Amino acid sequence: MAGGKGERLTPLTRERGKPSVPFGGKYRIVDFVLSNFVNSGVFSIYVLVQYLSQSLIDYMRVSWGSRGITPDQFITVVPPQMRMGETWYRGTADAVSQNLNLIIDFDPDYVAVFGADHIYRMDIRQMLAYHIENNADVSISALPVPVQEARGFGIIEVNKANRVIGFEEKPRSPKPMPHNPDMAYSSMGNYIFNRDVLEKILKDSAQHNQGHDFGKNIIPEVIHDYKVFAYDFQDTDLPGIKSYEERGYWRDVGNLESYWASHMDLLGEKPRLDLDNDIWPISSGRYNGPSARIMGGEVKDTILSEGSVINHAVVRHSVLGRGVIIHPGAVVEDSVLMDFCEIMPGCRFKRVVADRYNTFPPDTCLGVDLPKGRANLFHQEALHVDKSGIVAVGRGRSKWAHLKR
Repeated sequence: MAGGKGERLTPLTRERGKPSVPFGGKYRIVDFVLSNFVNSGVFSIYVLVQYLSQSLIDYMRVSWGSRGITPDQFITVVPPQMRMGETWYRGTADAVSQNLNLIIDFDPDYVAVFGADHIYRMDIRQMLAYHIENNADVSISALPVPVQEARGFGIIEVNKANRVIGFEEKPRSPKPMPHNPDMAYSSMGNYIFNRDVLEKILKDSAQHNQGHDFGKNIIPEVIHDYKVFAYDFQDTDLPGIKSYEERGYWRDVGNLESYWASHMDLLGEKPRLDLDNDIWPISSGRYNGPSARIMGGEVKDTILSEGSVINHAVVRHSVLGRGVIIHPGAVVEDSVLMDFCEIMPGCRFKRVVADRYNTFPPDTCLGVDLPKGRANLFHQEALHVDKSGIVAVGRGRSKWAHLKR
C-alpha cells in the first residue's frame, strides 16, 4: 500500500508521496517494506500507488525493476484502475478490492497487505508461520506500547490466546495486554489473510457498504465472524540483529519530528536501528558516483553517502545523502541533508531536514537557537518550521534537479 499523501511530512511530500521520501542517506521509505518481503522470500509483490506517484514509479523502475527467475517473481506498480467506478482508492480495503482481479488471477493461498511508509525490519515468514499455526483467517502485526501512550494508536484487544476480540481507534481508555497490564497492542497496519477469506470479506464489505479501510472499518466487523489473531512484532527473531539494537524497532515517520528522530536513531556507536546487517540488508537504488571524500575539518558520528564531499567543514551527528557538498567554514549538526545539497561557506545548520537539490547561499543560518541569518532567501513555501523546532526545506531547484527525481 504505497498511496499515502503524507500531508504531515510537508514540505517533503509536496512533490512526491510519502513512500518515495528519501531516508537514511541512500534509501527511500518504500525500500524497507520491499526489502522485508524480498529477504523473507516473498517475490510476488504488487505496489499500489496513488498520490503524486510519478517519483515512486520512476524510482521503482530504476531500482526494483529487474525480473525474477520465474513469471511468479515480480514487483509491479499498480495505479488506480477504477474498475469499480470513477474513484481513486478510498482506503486500504478499497485499494485491495479494486485490484481483487490480480489476486484471483495469481491464485495464492495467502495475501499479505502491508503499508509502505514505515521504518522497520521484519521476517514476514515468522508472521506467516504464526498465522498457519493458529489456523487463523486473518493475522495483524501488533506492537506493544505503554498504556499511557496508547491513546494515539489503533489499539487491539486480545484474549489470553492472542485472538483479537476488539479494536478501537485512539481510545480514551486503552485495553491492556492480558499478560502485561502496563502495555497495550498497537496495530502496525500489516495483515495476512487467507485468500478465500479476503475475497469474501471484501465482497461482503462492498455489499453492506461497511467502509473502505481495514483498520477503521473492516477489522472491527470481521473479528466476530472470523479467527483474527494478533502477531506480536517483538517476537520476531530478526537474523543479524545486534544485541544493542532496539528489539522490535518500528517507526511511523509520518511527521517531521518522527522522521528526524528516526534518522538520529541510525547514529552513535550503538544505534537503535543498525543498518549494517549483511544477513538482512535494506536494498536501494544504485548510484554510480564516486566514494565519499573528506578534505579536512571535523566529522563526528555522521553517515556519509556516496559522492559526498566534506571540505574543511564541521559535521556532527548528521546523515548526508549522495553527492552532498559542504564547503569550508560551514557547521552542520543534528541534521539530515538529502542528495545533491550544497552547503556554501559559513553556513550554520542545527536540526535541519533539507530535501534534495538545495543550494544554500553563504552564511545561511537555519535551526534551533541560531539566528535567522539569510533564511529569508528561500521561498516561503519551501521553508517550514515544525512545532518541535525542526526546520525543513522542500525540494530545491539546483542545476542537478532535472537529472533525477
